[in-house]
Amino acid sequence: MIRVAIIEDDPVMRDLLSGAVEACDDMMVTSTADNVAMASGMIEAGGYDVLLCDLGLPDGSGITLIRQEALTGRDTDILVITIFANQNKVLDAIRAGARGYLLKDERIEDCIEAIRNIRRGGSPISPIIARQLLGQITPEASQPSAPLASPLSEREYEVLNLLSRGFSNSECADILTVSANTIGTHVKNIYRKLEVNSRAEALFEASSQGLLARQ
Repeated sequence: MIRVAIIEDDPVMRDLLSGAVEACDDMMVTSTADNVAMASGMIEAGGYDVLLCDLGLPDGSGITLIRQEALTGRDTDILVITIFANQNKVLDAIRAGARGYLLKDERIEDCIEAIRNIRRGGSPISPIIARQLLGQITPEASQPSAPLASPLSEREYEVLNLLSRGFSNSECADILTVSANTIGTHVKNIYRKLEVNSRAEALFEASSQGLLARQ
């Protein structure tokens, strides 16, 4: 049973998420909060596996709460669900400890599947957010540079590029005609070599190093 806590100030969205979670046989809502003050106490109490966190709250930023949860050292998966597609917001959330980033225009079914995905070790990211991260590595024609050396193997490059396009581990396995376990091994190697712990961090680090530009 996946225990889910929700931080969301919009009552309609909060009820929608809560109702969708409670309708599932494999997850339940343990607590909800609609502002930073209430959520801070909720985080201190703990008792959940996945924290759904909005960023725009009436008394502050969800980034503060993400950082608070990350500092507890618990094995909590933090999934941002917000209207903010601003690149700085995305990067701030990832740096604070978020392992996934969804926009509120995603289908509720996709949000529910993202909860399962993040608990399985994935890092669900809305496609538009992935494109923003990839946009950082667009080469400038006037300033060509030599490709950076990288420890990743050719197959790991293939997997990394598929992940950057939003494919799940199982979809990568189908595309590359290998087993899901093989993809899982490649993903673990990518995380280890890039010194990261999630897909979001891997994409950010790869884009920062210019690795995804390599074809």
